Formats: sequence, C-alpha cells, structure tokens
Amino acid sequence: MDATKRPLRIPPQFATYAQKHELFELYRRLISRLLIDKPDDPLNFILEELKREDDDVPAIIIQGPPASGKTTIGKMVSSKLRTAHITQQLLLEDDVSPLAAKARAIIDKKESVPMDLWVKLIQARLKLFDCVKKGWVMEGFPVNRGQALALQEVGIAPKHYVILEAPDTVLIERQMGKRVDPETQDVYHTTFDYPSNPEVEKRLIEPPEGCTEDEMTERLVLYHRHADGLKQCYQKFAKTINADQPKADVFSQVMTALSTKHRSLAPHTPRIVLLGPTGSGKSVQAALLASKYNIISVSSGQLVKEAIANESKIGEAIKPYVNRNMPIPDNLILKLLEDRLSQIDCVTSGWVLRGFPRTREQAENLSTAGYEPNRVFCLDVPNDSVYERLTLRMADPVTGIMYHTLYNPPHSSHIKDRCQRHPDDSDEAVQQRLSAYNAYIEELTDFYKRAQHINADQDPHTVFECIESMLVNQLPSNLDRD
Repeated sequence: MDATKRPLRIPPQFATYAQKHELFELYRRLISRLLIDKPDDPLNFILEELKREDDDVPAIIIQGPPASGKTTIGKMVSSKLRTAHITQQLLLEDDVSPLAAKARAIIDKKESVPMDLWVKLIQARLKLFDCVKKGWVMEGFPVNRGQALALQEVGIAPKHYVILEAPDTVLIERQMGKRVDPETQDVYHTTFDYPSNPEVEKRLIEPPEGCTEDEMTERLVLYHRHADGLKQCYQKFAKTINADQPKADVFSQVMTALSTKHRSLAPHTPRIVLLGPTGSGKSVQAALLASKYNIISVSSGQLVKEAIANESKIGEAIKPYVNRNMPIPDNLILKLLEDRLSQIDCVTSGWVLRGFPRTREQAENLSTAGYEPNRVFCLDVPNDSVYERLTLRMADPVTGIMYHTLYNPPHSSHIKDRCQRHPDDSDEAVQQRLSAYNAYIEELTDFYKRAQHINADQDPHTVFECIESMLVNQLPSNLDRD
C-alpha cells in the first residue's frame, strides 16, 4: 500500500518541540535575512546564520524629545543588559575608519552629515562582535522618517522602540538646568540631580546645544515635526513611556516594556495546566476555557472513572486502588493521559489539564513524555475560603443540582431537607486534601518557573478574565543575562 495514502499523523511532541525552540521564528528570520542580504550562495549563508549561538539579543532604540532623559535611560538599560550603547557622538569618537573621519570633517565645517554616511557608520558598528554577541541600545537616532526607512532598507530594525514623552514646559525647565561632566559625559541638573562630589561640581559645564528657552523651543519644534513619521515606521513594536516622573520609575517601566514579547505569527495550540487547591475552581475555569476557545478539557479523575467504567485493561489495573481508597501509581495515570492527549482532538485543538500533576515528579514525567504545557496557571485561594466553599455545599439527590448554604441556598425547605453533603466535603477530608496540596505546591511551582499566579478568591468570571488576558498575550522575556 502507498504510505502517502494513509492518514499521516504528526506526533504531538513535534508541536511542543517546535514551539519550545521557536522554529517558526527561526524560519522567519532566515527568510528575512535572505531577502535583505541577497547572498550569492544562499545555502552557505543559511548555514552561517544557523551557527550563530544566540540571535535573541536586545536590539533597542530609545527615542524622545530633547531633555526627556534618553541618554540617562539609554546608559542604564545598556548597563543592565550589558549591551553596546550607540549614540551619534560615540560612533564618531570610537570609530577610526575613513568613514568616521569623513563624518568628523563634515561636522567640523558646521555641515550636516549625509544620511547614507550615518547609515554606513551604524551598519559597520552593528557588525562588531559586541553588538552581534550582546545586542545594542541606540539612543537619539534615527531623528526622522527618512533615516528610519534607510536603516530598514539595510536590514537594521529594533525589536523594541521606546519613546520617552513629557510636556514641553517640563522639558524646557530640565534643559535650562542641565549640566554635563566633560570627563565622564554624565548629565546632571542644577535643581533635581546636583552632584554630591565637589570635584565633579567644579567640572560641570553647560551642554553644547545650549540651555536657553529659545534654543530649546526650536529643538522641540524640530522634534515634533518628525515624531509622528518616526512612530509610524516602528508602530508595531513602539512603546510610549511617561518621562515626567522619577528616573527610577521611568527605568522600571522601560524594563517592563522591554520584557514584553510581541505577538508571534506562529501557530499556537494551547496546552494549559491548572494548579490549585481543592475548591479553587479549576473545573469551572477549565469548562470556560474549553467553551470559549474550543479546546479539550481533560481531568485525570474523570479519565480514571471512564477507564473503570469501560472495563479497559488499564481500568482493571486501576480499580483495586480505587476500591481500597489508595493512591493510584503515577505510571498508570500517566498512561491514561498519554492516550488522551495524543488523540487527534487534543493535538489539533489543544487541551486544558486539571488534577495532574500534583507533585514535581509527576510534572517531570509529563514533560519527559512530551506533553509540556505552554501555560501554567496557579489558582490561589486562602484556606478559609476553601473551607467555606466546600464544607457548606450540598447536592440534591433527585435533580443533581448543587447548592451552597451561603451563596446558593435551596429554594424551599422541602429541597433543603433532602439535600445531602458528600463525604469528601467533610472538615477532615478537606483538611487532608489541603495538606496534601500544600506539601507539594512549592516544588511544583519551582519546576514550572513561568507559572502565573491568579487570585481565585473572587467571582469565577473575573478569574476567567485574568486567565484569558495571560493566555492571549506572549509570556514576558527573561532579560537577566547572568
């Protein structure tokens, strides 16, 4: 038989591997580099690109009006991420090439450096080892739409474009008090940030661009003329930060923006694990997720019941443990999950799993089997709320409707009299389940380092909105390069 005529199924582990190693982004990067560089030997070019150890390095442009703090924030970001810091001044000071000499000669004549010359200087700088290996932070360039487009034509585009904004009156006040240390090029302010070292204080000079109100107004008019055009060039990854606040707050917000990943075009299949104590609402949230996003809700407890009811081979192996109220071995539960998660509906639509894993060992076994979640949500509920939720609930044996003494009491005394409480909702049983959960949750969240904690002690739909917001957005990047 022709093998191509059979229904060929891709193992679910392939999707996990592709997402973990960002293969879709790798293909996108290789194709874009081919189109930009147009090498004579594409195959060798691709091989060289694949040999690069780390392409996920920072590529940041920090822009803003004069006196918005671009230099200060640029230095702080560059120091934090240990990247190269690139400015027009540093380009000309550090570069000894003929191109830099030509640019310096033009500046000495009080003329503007041509745009193509700036682009060549930046292109040469970004090819140096420190930029390739560690990344770069560019500050104050490009200054207009034409320069931005020229950089894009040669394949220079940032991953983040940060705009520092503040009212013009604040910027004028800042500039009038601005002072510069000519030895270190550090920036100070006569009112807000005066140096504590007397030696530094003696060295301070006014910046070469001037500090008068008229000079600053002219520069602000020039900036606002080009600001909208610049933002349009980088609108897909631009982030505006309010610079009219303390320096530490601006830096913190900039770092938060830099840790945010942009939405990927790669196919995304949700693989969700819900963690939380008994009574935290995992079943409700799984049902809401399954209903809205058409993913498969998988419960380890339900799988056990189905296996026993179907009298399958694995169900027969599990039945003695259930009858004796003993813990079911991990290998049997894992076998049930492997059979369910490998079915075509889970592979194509995604899944949300609850009830498993409960320990770090179970999480490791699940990951080893190739079923690694791309989102882990931990529903946090105080113990008092858990007791209130579980010990006061009851069920009507006739209709099967669940009631709660406080939140959803029976509608009549007749119904109330026939309602029964499940043995698992007794104080002792709830305490036992909570103790088992608290004993392992810390090591479980240590394994799932990117688990996101949610306050589940609120309305279920509010909890769902929190989960949804974290589900549809990319996980933040880890900018710690230690």
